[in-house]
Amino acid sequence: MIIKSVNVEVFTYPSRRSVDSAGHSHPGDEKLAKMAMLRIATEEGPEGFAFGPPEVIRAHVVEAFARKVLIGQNPFDRERLWQDLVHWQRGSAGQLTDRALALIEQALWDLAGRALELPVHKLIGGYRDKVPAYGSTMCGDELKGGLATPDNYAAFAEQLVARGYRAIKLHTWMPPVSFAPDTKMDVRACAAVREAVGPDIALMLDGYHWYSRTDAFYIGRELQRLDFAWFEEPMVEDSAESYAWLAANLDIPVLGPETVAGKHYSRASWVKNASCDILRAGVAGVGGIGPCLKVAHLADAFGMDCEVHGNGAANLAVVGAIKNCRWYERGLLHPFLDYDEVPAYLNSLVDPMDTEGFVHLSQKPGLGEDINFDYIQEHRIERY
Repeated sequence: MIIKSVNVEVFTYPSRRSVDSAGHSHPGDEKLAKMAMLRIATEEGPEGFAFGPPEVIRAHVVEAFARKVLIGQNPFDRERLWQDLVHWQRGSAGQLTDRALALIEQALWDLAGRALELPVHKLIGGYRDKVPAYGSTMCGDELKGGLATPDNYAAFAEQLVARGYRAIKLHTWMPPVSFAPDTKMDVRACAAVREAVGPDIALMLDGYHWYSRTDAFYIGRELQRLDFAWFEEPMVEDSAESYAWLAANLDIPVLGPETVAGKHYSRASWVKNASCDILRAGVAGVGGIGPCLKVAHLADAFGMDCEVHGNGAANLAVVGAIKNCRWYERGLLHPFLDYDEVPAYLNSLVDPMDTEGFVHLSQKPGLGEDINFDYIQEHRIERY
């Protein structure tokens, strides 16, 4: 089988998500957003697809790197093609990012699954067909009835439990919210949620990297008292030494790294230096499904869990193929948004959740995305 073309189709779709000046998602008025669909086609017919922001998989990235490496090659040689793309990263002046690399590699996995008529998590070597999900909230805001107060978080947590979630992760307030960051407000929100849902719901906090060591230590001790399951990204992750200090001084498990560069190599350093208790990786952040699996297997070799960062078909495929991940991250969630509403460019959700809090992995070939090709064709604004 030989790759004959690599193309991107950019299209619009309705969205009620807005982004503040610091890049955090919040609910907003409905508008048209842009999405890019990467398509890798073979001479024999099978194709693979991956969705991402147009800014990530730009025309220059496709022409200078993806086509140069992929066209004329066997799509089943994923590891060799991934390594060839990594070789080009060094001289790309930062143009070929890990996120772009991940989209290209993700489409290769999707192609293989579609060609072999297997879901990707089975192609990898399936471990399970369903996984418990935690509801991952959006960051706090100043919207009346939204996520503006600890009581708002408590009320929303009750709604999430009623929906079926048996675990909830809070993202609390961050700049540009007028009073953020505020350690005591964060703790009050965590306490309000624990009181609202009781002792049997697993709770986590994503501190979102704004705090100093002493602030993180204060919050961590409070989370221990509230019996939280983990404490995530309270400080800048470039300082692995700060995380080693925090993990050594808290009883609550410290989870990381989420955003630090370096693919699976940097995660190995975090394990060696005891910078976390639970390892962290997501397909987009480490450059693809393959390196995400490397991180998970690395953690497994050290008896550690590896919690996969983020939602979506690729991350769900990884979770379905490994044992040492306890939860699937479903979100981001907000009282004003309906996560279960199907995006216009798909015919069904990639991560449907039942009333008991389990997300069921698709048994469709490939990554399981039921793509509405007619919609994409009708709303396409660019192709390259």
